[in-house]
Amino acid sequence: MIIPGLDRIAGAERQLILLAKGLRKRGWQVSVVALSGAGDAAAAELAAHGVRFLSLNMRKGLADPRGWIRFHLWLRRNRPDIVHAHLPHAAWFARWSRLAAPVRVVLDTLHSSSTGTVGRKLGYRSSNWLPDKVTAVSHAAAQAHLAAAMVSEDKLIVLPNGVDVEEWQPDPFVRSVARRELEVNAEFLWFAAGRLDPVKDYPTLLRAFSDLPEPARLVIAGAGPLESELRSLSNDLGLQSRIRFLGFQPDIRRWMQAADAFVFEVRRILNLSLKQRSEDVREQYQILANAKRIFIISQAGKQELLDIVANNRPGQPFNLDVIMRTQIDKDIRFGISEF
Repeated sequence: MIIPGLDRIAGAERQLILLAKGLRKRGWQVSVVALSGAGDAAAAELAAHGVRFLSLNMRKGLADPRGWIRFHLWLRRNRPDIVHAHLPHAAWFARWSRLAAPVRVVLDTLHSSSTGTVGRKLGYRSSNWLPDKVTAVSHAAAQAHLAAAMVSEDKLIVLPNGVDVEEWQPDPFVRSVARRELEVNAEFLWFAAGRLDPVKDYPTLLRAFSDLPEPARLVIAGAGPLESELRSLSNDLGLQSRIRFLGFQPDIRRWMQAADAFVFEVRRILNLSLKQRSEDVREQYQILANAKRIFIISQAGKQELLDIVANNRPGQPFNLDVIMRTQIDKDIRFGISEF
């Protein structure tokens, strides 16, 4: 499996790790190749499960010839049956490497409905003839790339992300410990996770939260370019004692155990889900396994999970405030089986 790097773990990286460990458990010999970076904790996690890790240490992106040479030597030495790439740069790398060091099967996966820049489109179009199959984690991702002529329909297949539900079962002890660490007792705790980036629309969440009653608390896990701006906004809104910024968290399970409800902040539309399943976003599976309420200012693909019962326009916190307040007033904290 090939990935640009594992030094920072987001959705695609976590899915690769889960897939690698799952295949190894089934008896496959699995190696993970990163274009750059040391892998750090992720490499150690893979090694603990018998998955080999190799970094090509490419310092100039795909323009670094040393990485290509290292990978071609590795291919000839190990002769893998399948090469599976994740994310654009790794996909192009795997595709073009096939010309110099042939392998039996080359796959790559589309993890988002975002089709990116003109350069990305050209990268996919020019190499579309090289992979055997291209998988998409949702129908929305598949349709977006088809519409942009970045993949041919005969090669494309939708394979939804998966999650080990048993790993996400509610744990009262972990919940209690995590809530103590956050200094939360009986307060209703909201949790949000994701990169602190404009597309996530965190300012709308903060402004909506500022209108909620005092007992409510909010915890945000994530790092990114807007962190200082969001901290300033939090202070301006008088939320210093009610919001915790946790920074980047490689494992959010304990924080999800602590929370009473989960908010996705992504532009376009707010959705409330009560019990449907996800074809796109791994986190929704995890929330359902934890019996959490889900509120999403959604992106393409998430609609494949949800029954939409409330709408909110991006940048307008009023409806979000009303919905969040309703949940706190009801104080609904029960299992998914009770919906």
